[in-house]
Formats: sequence, structure tokens, C-alpha cells
Amino acid sequence: MSGKISITKLVLVPAVATLAVTLLRVTGELLHWSRTLFNPTPGGGGAIVGIVWLIPVFGVYFALRLAKLGEAPERPGRAIGYAALGFAILAAGFLMFQYAFQSLHGLVVMWGTAALGGMLPRYGWRGLYKVLIAYAYLARIPVAIVMLLATLGAWESHYSALAFPTTRMSPLAQYFLLGFFPQLVWWVGLTLTVGVLVGSVAAAIALQVKSRKPMAA
Repeated sequence: MSGKISITKLVLVPAVATLAVTLLRVTGELLHWSRTLFNPTPGGGGAIVGIVWLIPVFGVYFALRLAKLGEAPERPGRAIGYAALGFAILAAGFLMFQYAFQSLHGLVVMWGTAALGGMLPRYGWRGLYKVLIAYAYLARIPVAIVMLLATLGAWESHYSALAFPTTRMSPLAQYFLLGFFPQLVWWVGLTLTVGVLVGSVAAAIALQVKSRKPMAA
């Protein structure tokens, strides 16, 4: 970063907005609001209210802000390529766990591929990567805390790790297995790969449009 804007200032509002969505999602599930909006079932997939949808939104937002400040990647294609490769590695680990071996070893492989995939976008656009990794942890640490409370309190919510079928283990062990590590490893990796990917595409388009504008007389 060149110092024109601090990472803290850049991520503050998006982080607060993301926290607000998390709290709204928790409230909606516990008060049994619309399942379309607040899906409380394990995984919570498809719910309209959720912070996963904010990843591409803020990926584009951060990228355009950085590009406007003159911190666009020197080679947008390289940034896109590294992010796409990272996402492919993360997705491969996820698919292997889902369809090949659902076990503790499978989880470790899935976390490992997420960590590896999440590191690659750094080599394409370091500035955006730094912003997104700060945002990712600010977004996911509150979710990890909510999941701890939900698991220990046996909430009827997708945030409770007890909602996921597993072998016999204590609620705390189940939380670390299905809450803590997924939030702070897998979801962070997804945020980095998707965020840099869509952000790099948006920056490349913005740079193309800017370069085609006629010079002022």
C-alpha cells in the first residue's frame, strides 16, 4: 500500500456492515423468521441473508478504490490467473471432501487446500490481498464467536456445530472441528480467492474503460 489510504479506514465500514448482516442472520434464525431469508438448517445454504454474498461485492469495491488511488495491478491478467488457480485448488479440496472422503482426514485436506489456494492471490495483486485478508478476518472472527455460543448453547441455528452429523465428541471439540477452523481457514481462503478474482476483473474493465476515454483538449 502506498499510504494514500490505510487498510483500517478502507475496511472499517464494510466490516461493520458485515457484522450487522451476521447479527441480523442470527436474530432471524433464532426468532424463526422466513427460512428463505434465514435458513437455520445445517450449512444454511441458499439463505438470502448471509455474508457470503458480500464477498464479491466488497471484492469489487476494494479493487476499484485501490485502482482509483493508482494501486491497480501492473498485470491484471496475472492477478486474475493466480486468483482463479487459488479458487480451483480450494474448490478441489471441497469437492474431494464432499464426494470422496468425508472424514477427519478429508477435513484436513479441505482446510489445507483452502489455505494453499488462499495464499496464491497474493502473487497477483498484493495490495488487494492485504485489504481482503484484513476484511476476511474481521468478517469471520465474529461468526466464529457466534458459532461457539450457538454450539455450547445448542441453538437451533446453522451456526451451531451440533447441527452437523458427526462422530461422538464433546460440543467444544465439535465446535473446533466444524466451526473454528472452517471459519478462520476455509472461509478466509474463499474470501481471498473470490475477492481478488472478481476485484481483478472489475479493475481490468475499469482500466480498459479509462484508457479508451478521449484525452481532454
